[in-house]
Amino acid sequence: MEQILFIQTGFGVDVHGQNITKAAERAVRNAIFTNSMPGIQGLLPDGDLQNMVVNIKLALPCDADKLDEDTIRAIIPYGTVTIEKMAGGMMTTSGIFLEDKEDKNDLMYIVNASVETGY
Repeated sequence: MEQILFIQTGFGVDVHGQNITKAAERAVRNAIFTNSMPGIQGLLPDGDLQNMVVNIKLALPCDADKLDEDTIRAIIPYGTVTIEKMAGGMMTTSGIFLEDKEDKNDLMYIVNASVETGY
């Protein structure tokens, strides 16, 4: 990325089911869904939203190999999206095991996200 214009951060939790993709998707949505960037087209080369570059950094507590990166990329509607996975986040007890929620154990997964937008 030549120029970072915005950095947004968020976190996401999957309380039941131990699904790292669900927690990561929630983290990225948390980072971007309360923001508006009305002037971004004027800052991008040729004023084209497809020239936007988005780097998503995810701090995952486990199961990085199970992350569905296509699901995460699909959240971003324009440009080129890259995903960087790193150790982090948290696993902690949800306090209850619910088999009908597809729990494998009583853990919840917490993922942190940083979404860098630029060109």
